[in-house]
Amino acid sequence: MTNTAGSNTKSSSDSWKEIVMKYQRPSLTRGAWQLFNSIGAYAAAWGLIYWSLSISLWLAAALAILAGGFLVRVFIIFHDCGHGSFFKSRRANDVVGFLTGVLTFTPYFLWRKEHALHHSTAADLDRRGVGDVPTMTVDEYLAASRWEKLGYRLLRNPVVLFGIVPLTMFLLKHRLPLSKEATAAERHSVHWTNLAVLGMVVGMSFLFGLLPYLVIQVGIMAVAGAVGTWLFYVQHQFEGVYWERRGEWDFVEAALKGSSFYKLPRVFQWFSGNIGFHHIHHLSSRIPNYNLERCHNAEPLFQTVPPVTLLSSLRSMAFRLWDEREHRLVGFAHLRRSSRS
Repeated sequence: MTNTAGSNTKSSSDSWKEIVMKYQRPSLTRGAWQLFNSIGAYAAAWGLIYWSLSISLWLAAALAILAGGFLVRVFIIFHDCGHGSFFKSRRANDVVGFLTGVLTFTPYFLWRKEHALHHSTAADLDRRGVGDVPTMTVDEYLAASRWEKLGYRLLRNPVVLFGIVPLTMFLLKHRLPLSKEATAAERHSVHWTNLAVLGMVVGMSFLFGLLPYLVIQVGIMAVAGAVGTWLFYVQHQFEGVYWERRGEWDFVEAALKGSSFYKLPRVFQWFSGNIGFHHIHHLSSRIPNYNLERCHNAEPLFQTVPPVTLLSSLRSMAFRLWDEREHRLVGFAHLRRSSRS
């Protein structure tokens, strides 16, 4: 599948601004309802897990998977607050962002800054490395040392990328204020988040018991982390994706062709908070998740973006490198074919 999203995207740079502005207005009612049906559902899932422990561990495990799905939706609320789009009030966004950050084990203020860098550099080959999936070009990989190649192959292994990396990030990396660009306030926010997380862990351990709670919490986060990382991966690593060097990089092209329209079944779209409309989100991060679909449907320009379906997204598993000569993502097998030819 080739991404044919509008060769006329640059010429439409004025019209899309007028369109997205209509959908940037947050709704207190819709935001409050989403808080209730997301955090409320997550809390209810924990209650059911507590009840099920005396009945069946298999039932508890199944409910933990469901809770992982609700946690993905909670993270989308956290994510929208970071963009200042979930509520009209900045303070409301910050308060809800901090609280949902505790639930997702993510320091809100530091993450907000790093994620803003991702939005300003997505699809730019010269500004990779912040908030994205590490991706080497073919030439960079061929020039790398044996150990660098081994490390890269290990990192891009699905078990590592979707299993070990998310857990390491949420449980360990987010506990440390490692960013050199972080302000003192952003570093302090990491410590406040850690204190709040510790309080939550102590309280839940008192209720469930330390070991049962840790097993369940890690299981839930493993599910949510794998799903969330997969969503993020497919949003920027798909067939026909746009990448350019900084001199040729264009914001509208990067949004509409460098971010996917991941067309999911309705139930998965609900759990993922409409984040599959990622082309719209990168075009305007000020649009709350509950308005993304309506914005997509409002303008034919947006609908020229070819959808990535659940089935076709599986092809992304084979992508490992960016071939600058062919302007496409390729797998490691591409190297062997190229050397033979």
